[in-house]
Amino acid sequence: MNPDTIPITFVLLRGVEFHRRGEVSRNANRKFFQLLKQTYKVKALLTTLVILYSFSAFGQQMSLAEWNEQAKTNIRLFPKYGHIPKTEGQKNSDKEFIETTLKQFPTSRKASDHLIELGFKYLYNDIKTAMYRFNQAYLLDSTNSDIYWGYGAVYMTLGDLENARIQYVAGLKTAPENTHLLTDYGTLFMAQYYGLQPIDGQNALTQLDSAIIYLTRSYLLDNKDQNTTFKLSACYYQKKDCINAWKYYEECKLLGGQPITDDFTNALKEQCKNAK
Repeated sequence: MNPDTIPITFVLLRGVEFHRRGEVSRNANRKFFQLLKQTYKVKALLTTLVILYSFSAFGQQMSLAEWNEQAKTNIRLFPKYGHIPKTEGQKNSDKEFIETTLKQFPTSRKASDHLIELGFKYLYNDIKTAMYRFNQAYLLDSTNSDIYWGYGAVYMTLGDLENARIQYVAGLKTAPENTHLLTDYGTLFMAQYYGLQPIDGQNALTQLDSAIIYLTRSYLLDNKDQNTTFKLSACYYQKKDCINAWKYYEECKLLGGQPITDDFTNALKEQCKNAK
């Protein structure tokens, strides 16, 4: 894998294993952090780039250009199938899928949630199948706001921040208290912060403040999410707000501390050693 080709959004997204099972590989995080050290030279950026998916998540993925090219002839690569009219054969296939799937679940929402979970399991080694599953979740329950979480994750993985933003905003319009969407929308602002930091420091700080706003909204609704607390700690680390950086670090640690790596801990101790 060439580190120069890694979208920064990859690094910032939540890991499937961590988010769904409360697990993340600390050794994998260390390996990826070492890889990033070969690529990025800014210490502050390096330190916070430990907010990442597990190393194993970075398999062979399609580029955004490849994705867009294939989408020209494959409506399943668009959220909600791009609202493109389907053939009779496609409609019949959808009907058969819905009927078969609903026999296995007590409600359409549970069936839809299951497909979303499957989508996240596929996201980092078969991104096309991930989108297929998120779209099937939409077929099963079009009111499930977590479909936007899945769609946004696909575009974040592709490095397409604008389309990810569109999905998160659409989802939050229908479900403003969806903590999955709030946390990942905050993550998008973190990605924009890192991208702007070397060239437009003032605008970068604006993005960081927006990240904190959305992560805090998520935290106030669910203060038991390790991913949210860790990212809040990292944001405040970047702002050199040591009191809050330690506050959310300790909360994350009490919840299990799965996202925390030794690299981040050491950097926090170095910058904020007198703030505990």
